[in-house]
Amino acid sequence: MKTLTCNNGRTMPAFGLGTWKSAPGEVKAAVKTAVEAGYRHLDCAWIYGNEAEIGEALTELFTDGVVTRDELWITSKLWNDRHAPEDVEPALRETLGNLRLDYLDLYLMHWPVVLRKGVALPESGDSFIPLKDLPLSTTWTAMEKLVDAGLTRSIGVSNFSITKLQGILDHARIKPVANQVELHPYLQQNDLVAFCHANDVILTAYSPLGSKDRPPRLKGEDEPVLLDDPAVVAIGDKHNVGPGAVLIAWALARGTSVIPKSVNPARIQRNLGSAQSVTLDDADMAALAALDRHRRYVDGSFWAQFGSPYSVSGLWDE
Repeated sequence: MKTLTCNNGRTMPAFGLGTWKSAPGEVKAAVKTAVEAGYRHLDCAWIYGNEAEIGEALTELFTDGVVTRDELWITSKLWNDRHAPEDVEPALRETLGNLRLDYLDLYLMHWPVVLRKGVALPESGDSFIPLKDLPLSTTWTAMEKLVDAGLTRSIGVSNFSITKLQGILDHARIKPVANQVELHPYLQQNDLVAFCHANDVILTAYSPLGSKDRPPRLKGEDEPVLLDDPAVVAIGDKHNVGPGAVLIAWALARGTSVIPKSVNPARIQRNLGSAQSVTLDDADMAALAALDRHRRYVDGSFWAQFGSPYSVSGLWDE
């Protein structure tokens, strides 16, 4: 399995299992199936609401001797209402309790957006705190202390633009290991990829298959379906694999990490096989490069409601 070397010397499996949208009652079996099949990278988050069940799966896997803790790379994320310095460590300790772990391999700031304490999802403009009142750099300093305390081996960010990531790099004592963002052939983000490579920050691709199963409130009318794109399908036919395998291979070929989500046992196995065996040639990569539409499936508009200090352009362009 391909690995990526972090800027702190640690080794991250490039391919992993995403758990966003994996419902309680399904995610435990999915995690156990994945780890038993050979997955060694699991991506979690407090806001997904399923960490406790993942913790049950991990405990059973460790108890049964399927895998040891140090063989896994486990990521989770700080939610937006815990950005105040005094809330950062308790948030991670809650996640560790849910996952039944002593430490994480990577802890990310989930969004460059701040919510008032206790607000899981915003209901009005009053739900937000502007970045001028609670800067990302302030939260980052609290994140660094988590590494000092041994609660996580590495720290990073998610959904950060070049400008916001540069702001962290300019002030960081401990450099971000990773930036997790939406990446796929319809949203290639070449400038961000180049910036992260140049600054030794790993990019992890979420929604790499186009997130067809995301909630209806996050979908647009007549949106393009990445898995049905004729170019993607044709490349899959050429290699005798499905379109999902093409998209996973594309992400790995760009030097990024990739975390497709599935709770279907056959698909979990198939995605792993794709990560291990599918190699795209130059013609394939050129055809996929031509597909860029700058199309976000998760556009962040839910942070830009009336009265919010945040805007879509401010998220991605500033």
